[in-house]
Amino acid sequence: MRSGAAAGHPGYFHETAFYDSDEQFLSVIVPFFADGLAAGEPVISAFAPGNQSLVRDAFGDGSGIRFLDGDVHYARPAAAIRGYRALFGEYVTRGVPQIRVAGDVPHPGVGAPWDWWARYEAVVNHAYRDFPVWGICPYDTRTAPADVVAEVRRTHPHVAHAHRHSVNPAFEDPAEFLSARSDTWRDPLEQGRPVLELTDPHPGQARTAVTEAAASSDLTVEDRNGLLLGVSEAVTNAMIHGRAPVTLRAWTAARRVVVTVTDAGTGPRAPYAGLLPADRPAGSGGLGLWISHQVCAFVGMHRGLNGFTIRLIAGVLS
Repeated sequence: MRSGAAAGHPGYFHETAFYDSDEQFLSVIVPFFADGLAAGEPVISAFAPGNQSLVRDAFGDGSGIRFLDGDVHYARPAAAIRGYRALFGEYVTRGVPQIRVAGDVPHPGVGAPWDWWARYEAVVNHAYRDFPVWGICPYDTRTAPADVVAEVRRTHPHVAHAHRHSVNPAFEDPAEFLSARSDTWRDPLEQGRPVLELTDPHPGQARTAVTEAAASSDLTVEDRNGLLLGVSEAVTNAMIHGRAPVTLRAWTAARRVVVTVTDAGTGPRAPYAGLLPADRPAGSGGLGLWISHQVCAFVGMHRGLNGFTIRLIAGVLS
């Protein structure tokens, strides 16, 4: 049964909160979790180590809170969505009427590229809509850049304060936000000359060329295979759905490879592309971009005047 701010809101109740001290963080999260525990609801804490320690200290051992390692859970947004959907589904199968969750979404202030997490914050309004979940995504204004805070306001329908919750007038329709947004982050390696540049390669040629270019980068087998899958899918999509010419470029460094695939088209029309699996019949393809978002260190999607670019990074981010 819904309670408090979430009463009368079936499905996902998505909030943000802003804080600039440990005390202010706890003033939002402690009553949110405490009310859930008192109501017998599952409570999930998915914070990075610093905030997770604050929650553990506030509630002590045996509180009933389910702790997830935030650094692991929020390694990649598509994987975080997949993991949450599986977890929420388990609770719903048991007949749980409401689930409470809060966690740290990565951003540049903690060393993570923001673009795909901005898309995550918009996508989850759709991805979790069938689950009885009340979630809070708190952001530390001491570390979160101003442009991040501005997009957080645009992707959350509600704002939480200590013992108070309000409708967010800055919230935008997720599909419209995603359709209008273009990723802007670039890897510093791209300031230099690419070690590889191909025009209109076939997927097999692209995979072979990237394999050879990445040979000196000491990628793990898992990272290399994930990158090659992403390269193959990006080239295939550019050939089938984009417009010629298709240009592949690659840059390499120790334990890192950056690949971009650019075509003259406008990119995927589906606003949730990459972070949710393609809604296509079995066997028709379309899962490659979604899988790339789960196995690459970063996937960017940039729409510009000269076309659409997929940016794939394997290995360790700079």
